[in-house]
Amino acid sequence: MNNRLLAEKFAELSTPLIADAALRLRAPIRIAPFGIHPVNADNRTAGRALPAKHFGSVDVFLEAMESADAGDVLVIDNGGRTDEGCIGDLTTLEARSTSLAGIVIWGTHRDAPELKQIGFPIFSYGSCSSGPQRLDPRTEDALRVAKFGNFEVTKNDAVFGDDDGCVFVELKSVEEILKSAREIWMTERKQADRIKAGRTLREQLKFAEYLKKRSANPDHTFRQHLREIGGAIEE
Repeated sequence: MNNRLLAEKFAELSTPLIADAALRLRAPIRIAPFGIHPVNADNRTAGRALPAKHFGSVDVFLEAMESADAGDVLVIDNGGRTDEGCIGDLTTLEARSTSLAGIVIWGTHRDAPELKQIGFPIFSYGSCSSGPQRLDPRTEDALRVAKFGNFEVTKNDAVFGDDDGCVFVELKSVEEILKSAREIWMTERKQADRIKAGRTLREQLKFAEYLKKRSANPDHTFRQHLREIGGAIEE
């Protein structure tokens, strides 16, 4: 699936829906650590991962952009550091001019007022006034793998980001996950509409029936019940 389709199919969805779909399909999914959020509220991004490790110099990001496709998302491994902002307004403007779809940082950014004005989708732990004050030796996998929390991201992954954070999915699974996420979204929208119309979620999910089954069989779980009735929440 190309970047244009990834963005189009994610347009009505959310990262929680992607996570729920992966759970339903038993598909691998990696969720960015708590605290990774967009610079601007309502910023969203979706695209193939473009990994880059940061060693203290901006040139690695520029090199990554040299081989980027339109709609890629730059995924920066800065070791989760919060003592330096590894990108600012110039890198962001360059990413936008390269037609990237966003930047996701395991670390922090700087130039916050300028980034808010630019409006380009950026996800990080937040802002830090200091720029890098180091220049570490570059590794040979600098443009192949980006560590993000306790997992790794490569060009074989897709990235999705919104106000709830960022998730990473293998490209080989992404089409099926997006399809399932949309099915969940449609079901939940119907459930929400029914609640607004006066039919409680407990009624819709036959919760009293579930409690009776659980009373007779303590091992009967809510997820098993949802499978039986075709519910979408948690399953």
